[in-house]
Amino acid sequence: MLSKHDSIQRDQLEMITLDQLVPANHLVRKMEAAIDFTFIYDLVKDRYSEVGRPSIDPVILVKLTFIQYTFGIRSMRKTMEEVETNMAYRWFLGYGFHDKVPHFSTFGKNEGTNRFCSFTNNDCLQHLKNRGTLSRTRLKSPFKKNKRTKN
Repeated sequence: MLSKHDSIQRDQLEMITLDQLVPANHLVRKMEAAIDFTFIYDLVKDRYSEVGRPSIDPVILVKLTFIQYTFGIRSMRKTMEEVETNMAYRWFLGYGFHDKVPHFSTFGKNEGTNRFCSFTNNDCLQHLKNRGTLSRTRLKSPFKKNKRTKN
């Protein structure tokens, strides 16, 4: 017999924490438990000025690259869209339900000034290897290196 669910409860009010929405075996929980990201502050402290407007936490920027790489998201714009709606990603970044995520162009601006390129790709991974957090397995990019181009 065909059943039809007529009751739409999108406006239902519930008391729930973000922690309850992220499954215990989710990969972001494993990354959070395995990696202490506080070392990043020491890597970038000399690249920030004492004056000016407050910056976006550099750990957030690094975690965004981890999300993008680990889950095979092809662009930072798409990564930010995913962070807007994916509660596991928000949990990993330390954001709440209503916290505003950085604009995708913020990340590109930081890459353009070479603030994060050098250590994200090299120092960060080297630090994790030295601590034994990363195994000796070869890291492969989820992106194609030889894209076909139209003539």
